[in-house]
Amino acid sequence: MNDPVPLWRPDGVSETRFADFLRFLRREYGVDFGELDYAGLHTWSVAEPAQFWDAIARFGDVRFHRPPRAVVENLDDITQTRWFPGSTLNYAGQALTGRGEHDLAILFEREDGLREQVTYGQLRERVAAARAGLVDLGVGRGDRVVALAPNCVETVVAFLAAASLGAIWACCSPDFGARAVEDRFEQLAPTVLIAVDGYQYNGRAYSLSERVERLRTALPSLRATVLVPYLDPGARVPGTMSWAQLTARTAPLEFAAVPFDHPLWVLYSSGTTGLPKGIVHGHGGIVVEHLKVLAVMSDLRPGDRFFWFTTTGWMMWNYVLGALLAGATIVCYDGSPSFPDDDRLWAMAEEYRIGFFGVSASFLHAALRAGRSPGRKHDLGAMRMLGSTGSPLSPDGFAWVAEHVGPQVQIYSNSGGTDVCTPFIMSAPNVPVWSGEISCAALGVAVEAFDPAGRAVLDELGELVVTTPMPSMPVGFWNDEDGTRLRAAYFEDFPGVWRHGDWVRKTPRGSYVVYGRSDSTLNRGGVRMGTAEFYSVIESSAEVEDSLVVDISSGNDDAPLLCFLVLAPDADEETTVAQVRAALRRELSPRHVPDRFVRIAEVPRTLNGKKCEVPVKRILLGASPETAVSRSALQNAGAIDEFVARRAEFTATEGKA
Repeated sequence: MNDPVPLWRPDGVSETRFADFLRFLRREYGVDFGELDYAGLHTWSVAEPAQFWDAIARFGDVRFHRPPRAVVENLDDITQTRWFPGSTLNYAGQALTGRGEHDLAILFEREDGLREQVTYGQLRERVAAARAGLVDLGVGRGDRVVALAPNCVETVVAFLAAASLGAIWACCSPDFGARAVEDRFEQLAPTVLIAVDGYQYNGRAYSLSERVERLRTALPSLRATVLVPYLDPGARVPGTMSWAQLTARTAPLEFAAVPFDHPLWVLYSSGTTGLPKGIVHGHGGIVVEHLKVLAVMSDLRPGDRFFWFTTTGWMMWNYVLGALLAGATIVCYDGSPSFPDDDRLWAMAEEYRIGFFGVSASFLHAALRAGRSPGRKHDLGAMRMLGSTGSPLSPDGFAWVAEHVGPQVQIYSNSGGTDVCTPFIMSAPNVPVWSGEISCAALGVAVEAFDPAGRAVLDELGELVVTTPMPSMPVGFWNDEDGTRLRAAYFEDFPGVWRHGDWVRKTPRGSYVVYGRSDSTLNRGGVRMGTAEFYSVIESSAEVEDSLVVDISSGNDDAPLLCFLVLAPDADEETTVAQVRAALRRELSPRHVPDRFVRIAEVPRTLNGKKCEVPVKRILLGASPETAVSRSALQNAGAIDEFVARRAEFTATEGKA
């Protein structure tokens, strides 16, 4: 079978930072790869990790305070590998050094029109002041600084100030519920809490005063709570100090020299069962990984403008900060992507001349269904890459971007996770884009699809695994001193190999197709199916607003398959179900047609926006909702109740999950 025709082909590769890196490798390491030989470069990058990661550190000008004694140790044990042992550095020092006083660091916009521009010189001054304030509060290396704050300038400043001291950062978005925030922050016993007085979304203002007071009570380890008057300049909460007080003292900007694997921040798993796991990343691992993926593979240069629509509760916020390591300008937006209208983000892309524009796949699918054509309405000539992540982008989504955003735009679909704060599979400047496919494995990442026996398969559905270490793998889980929970999370199924929990198909071209989470994968007549392929068909219907597909067996290949539908208010249920049945049979296969369609009010989702497939399955199998899911981890906890109330409709007998 012939390869499909690419939607986008490499052009002008020799002018990219990627090509600069190839020339650097030829000059400094004596390895020579042609401009379009990505496969050869990738093979070398995983076969010679010491040379490759040394090259990334040198090409990216990593500022070691103390040089490493080696690039890597214990390569033969993925759970014990150490990168750049003996070295010291600081993430904030890497991000804030090297750009001129007047070079633009941040462009900020809030949905109500509030704007701010911050140069690198101003950012350094603000970080120095916040750092001095934290020092006055007794914050030092290893202390935890937590924030309930949106994607705004003060949050970036507070993080960099904490990192400069070697303190450990964690952040929750203001739209997280009180219990969700407590479940995350209580684990850390933080020293300082930084919180905004409120936030705005979709034209409505929300006060956080009561939540801040509740957090102060729930976190007895706090020495201080700092209130940022984000909505109301005169905001006050008893027992707090103001942001102005914290940043009142000027001081020199300094950077604590910390070991390569010293904790930088704690990110959290979705927390669908039990407390969310605190995933700890190190200063050095994130520095070299983000230099690789953003400065080299994404071709970010000083002055380029980088945007991804995200809140601070998603790892993509941390990923966006990595653009500062490349000397780029980050564009921060806080608010609804459709306020006051659905063109808000596209208008920003035009006005700010954004070169790298990132959103979720669901945002693109919504634009497709609504019949929008932003490339015709806006001047998007500055845009060269459009990022998509969060869930698989359908072939229809790829085609829509090419037609309605612009054929010159490289579709940067990627898949990775909070666990490593980076993509495993992504795009590269010298690799084509094929419809419905993620172009390649990232450099330095050995990605395979494994069958149940642990064998790599090609052009077949398998578990996404990583077979060799990479620097941004977690340095640990919080409160998991012996590493038991970390090993259980990633390394139990295939010893010595990282199992990520996604179904993927690796093509003969070296591209990948992601089919959804492997722990919610469906099995029909011995054929394994990922849920993402269902959703791409089901939700292409204008009458379907959301959907959830689960089976209700605990091992039977011929399990009943259920499709729950959230329909548009004026949709005719019988007609819509008939259309969806026909589309699934036509677009996928007869096996993909569910046994039953059920109309529901809403699909339960985690705080990170993921559909709760496994918790719903467990509830339908008879598990109590308390053991199936942590309600504080959900955006819409009430959505679970409908499945609890109706589960007898779907199971003849209720078993145990």
